[in-house]
Amino acid sequence: MKTRNLLILFVLSLMMAACGTTSTVPITGRKQSLMVDDAKILSLSNEEYNKFMQTAKLSNDAQSTAMVERVGKRLASAVETYLRSNGYAEELKNFQWSFKLVQNNSANAFCLPGGKIVVYDGLLKYTQDEPSLAIVLGHEIAHAVAKHSAEQMSKQIKQQYGAQVLGGVLSVAGADANLSTLAQTGYGLGAQFSSLHYSRSHENEADYMGLIFAAMAGYDPSVAITFWQRMASGKTSSQPEFLSTHPSDATRISNIKKRLPDAQKYYKK
Repeated sequence: MKTRNLLILFVLSLMMAACGTTSTVPITGRKQSLMVDDAKILSLSNEEYNKFMQTAKLSNDAQSTAMVERVGKRLASAVETYLRSNGYAEELKNFQWSFKLVQNNSANAFCLPGGKIVVYDGLLKYTQDEPSLAIVLGHEIAHAVAKHSAEQMSKQIKQQYGAQVLGGVLSVAGADANLSTLAQTGYGLGAQFSSLHYSRSHENEADYMGLIFAAMAGYDPSVAITFWQRMASGKTSSQPEFLSTHPSDATRISNIKKRLPDAQKYYKK
């Protein structure tokens, strides 16, 4: 009976691994496995965006607001042209671009799936000019184009299912209850650190794609180095890279320097 149950769990594990779809990330060509469809992701994204905008305060700086919208639309146009010309035209239906500047002292920006981008006005003291702002917006747009949110959600689904299967296997195998709990806890910790590394991989990919998107839109990608140096100088604390979802400033700048030659190929003033 135990052997039969183990076999059933094994088959279920294989079925879970086979679920989902495989897609290719533009620019990098990396293959990714997705277990959530675009419609679900976009629905959640719009819901979260509307919640955020209900409490957010838009910037009163008309000039800066216009700059964010101008740079954003220029990037979006370049990205759409690339997608349309490289076999990704079907993806265009998933984007309804929006670029908002809100009042917040944090040096931050984010992009939700579907192209909803929010910039905190605290970031502008570090960007200082349009090309540097384009580096940030290109990075955020890259997260959406590469479907990083869907990929991260898919991985979490697999991790949760994996922990359940592991617990079931130990249970039907007659393992002690304490051992089963300990094993699942260990799996969760391992999955957590794996997820952190996975997020850093996404950041690195978005950096690379963002450089190219900025170059496609006519912005010099080399300004990314001085921008990230300004960001690094403005930090008051840091944590070890292996505990962070983002690469360290030194790692990020080093990687950008290596990728600049590729990005420069797309740059035309």
